[in-house]
Amino acid sequence: MHEVQRRADLIDRYESPSVVEEALALLARHRDRARLIAGGTDLVLEIRRGVRSGVEVLIDISRVAGLDGIRQDSGGFIHLGPLVTHADVVSSDLIWSQALPLAQASLEVGAPPLQARSTVVGNLVTASPANDTISALTALDARLTIRSARGERQEALADFYPGIRRTTLSPDEMVTGVSFRGLHARQSGVFVKLGLRMAQAISVVHTALVVERDASGVATMARIALGSVAPVIVRSPEAEKVLVGRRLDEATIAAAAQAAARGINPIDDLRGTADYRRWTTEVMVRRALTALADGDERRSMPSRPVHFGASRQATLARAHSHREGDAIEANVNGTPVATRSGGELTLLDWLRDVAGPAAGLSLTGTKEGCAEGECGACLVFLDSEAALSCLTPAPRAHGAEIVTVEGLGDGGMSPVQAAFCRTGAVQCGYCTPGFVMSATKLLENLPDPTTEEIITALGGNLCRCTGYYSIIEAVSEAGASTSGGSG
Repeated sequence: MHEVQRRADLIDRYESPSVVEEALALLARHRDRARLIAGGTDLVLEIRRGVRSGVEVLIDISRVAGLDGIRQDSGGFIHLGPLVTHADVVSSDLIWSQALPLAQASLEVGAPPLQARSTVVGNLVTASPANDTISALTALDARLTIRSARGERQEALADFYPGIRRTTLSPDEMVTGVSFRGLHARQSGVFVKLGLRMAQAISVVHTALVVERDASGVATMARIALGSVAPVIVRSPEAEKVLVGRRLDEATIAAAAQAAARGINPIDDLRGTADYRRWTTEVMVRRALTALADGDERRSMPSRPVHFGASRQATLARAHSHREGDAIEANVNGTPVATRSGGELTLLDWLRDVAGPAAGLSLTGTKEGCAEGECGACLVFLDSEAALSCLTPAPRAHGAEIVTVEGLGDGGMSPVQAAFCRTGAVQCGYCTPGFVMSATKLLENLPDPTTEEIITALGGNLCRCTGYYSIIEAVSEAGASTSGGSG
């Protein structure tokens, strides 16, 4: 068994504030011993792997009301709350119309199950140079609102990263907002990524660009952000200087791309050598600028973005504190479940090993395949939202509604489950619960998906038997039967 698949306890103390002020007070009290958690898609894995040491308290802000909004003010600035997920971005018409690089970057983060829980601010705070939305927001010239019990401050995102996986946040601070001006008619932007596979890929190189041109087509402003080429996300002032004052013709684009490649000192790791990254940077910048020059930056924009987000955010009426031995009370598949153990586990382990036996339920359909959120076998619905249970702390279940694969059929088989049986999509069965859950969530949002949309939705699920054709057929058949049409 791989080391990340050996069950590792999480944190014994879990705080769930109901308002921001309670979260800030907890940070002020515990400081370095505490970490905020929202989606948890990075933090839980880091704790289980021992990358984050010294963490004694998790402060879960995922149910604090009013933090998941996307809005635009009268001055044209777009504001994202700290609980805005990548799925929220992907489903936002405002972001697609006025902040295309951020929408494209969010669509590249993992796959729909991960996007449903992972937050944009969490992606920023994790501070990896490969994190897609950092580059997009850098190109959009974003600013952060940062609060503590001591007060509030503003900081440019470009100044937020003093080094690799480091930020300027003090232990008692949290990012409470991201803001940037929406792109206007003379501005255009694009995000381009190279990964080692089509989904669930960490960037080898990515770039986000925003260019402003006057009426004659001459560039008057350019911002080029490069990711996964240095210890932090970097701008390319050399390439930007080449662009300003010139039209985006073939010669200008080639010169800017070459300048971008010359201006970096690339990292060298298992995803790519330094020489490969330098060469690829030139290729990526040239492709991105060519797309802008041709007005083709929206060519790959999906007509109906696939997302697994919930229609509403679950909130807490009052704060809850959980320590070892405290009760976890949840509604699982319509049945009340209460336990006084398992608070240090992931939601996956709690469901299988604690909640199921305590309630006399069989909850073993939810599987562990990778223990790092990449295979989809552990997918459940948590307060109507898709959640990878191997990356979710068990105390998050307190007061929540949870649906596992056993709860889909209401005593029989759901339309998706029946379609899987009819088409022979079940096969060995190990990955099947996750596929069924993903298909169910897809059909909730898109009752008549195309084949391409089905493939996108299942991008976060891995089949060890490699029988994807029959699975796609099953989802298409289930969609046709529930929508009354053809998929």
